[in-house]
Amino acid sequence: MGTPGAGQGGRVGRPRAAQRPASGLEPRAELLAAAAELFTTRGYSATTTRAVAERAGMRQATMYHYVTGKEELLAELLESTVTPSLAYARELLADDTAPGERRLWELCRADVELLCGGSHNLGGLYLLPEVRAERFAGFHAVRAELKDAYRQLLAATVAGGALAKADLDLRTDLVFGLIEGVILVHRSDPERPVGEFARATADAALRIAGV
Repeated sequence: MGTPGAGQGGRVGRPRAAQRPASGLEPRAELLAAAAELFTTRGYSATTTRAVAERAGMRQATMYHYVTGKEELLAELLESTVTPSLAYARELLADDTAPGERRLWELCRADVELLCGGSHNLGGLYLLPEVRAERFAGFHAVRAELKDAYRQLLAATVAGGALAKADLDLRTDLVFGLIEGVILVHRSDPERPVGEFARATADAALRIAGV
């Protein structure tokens, strides 16, 4: 007996290339996981949509049921490196019962753990020249809001509250640059315990802030 629907114009489901073990992920999440792996190992420009689809275990035509292409995948991956930290930053800003120093330290620690704790080096994607394009305006807006949260928390410290605006802006740039730059340090020693690395980086950030 033939497969039900076969030869009758029926559709037995979208064919899959079966190159990736079943993960239980939804198709869009599967594509994001495949893109994360390929963008960080092969490079964004060297990765084709066909390669992403095949790595996710589906055909290229099927991929377009879920995403418009590589740029959409990159934009979502980029935002995933920022939005959890921004949500936590909003919580810390709302909690004015805790000292500013402690809240700034906590944000630095959590942000580093997010950037370095994943299975892929997603934090390094923001360095791609393609990210300057208008298509990634959403990521830049979220990133700017996170940076402003760092500025507010720095201003809430005893040392930050005494700084002139120009000095506060400079310290914010330095702290934020340190946090974003840790992914490059972590890349050189990926076996370093992330929690330990995050706490040491948060300590260094507070010294930059003048605490």
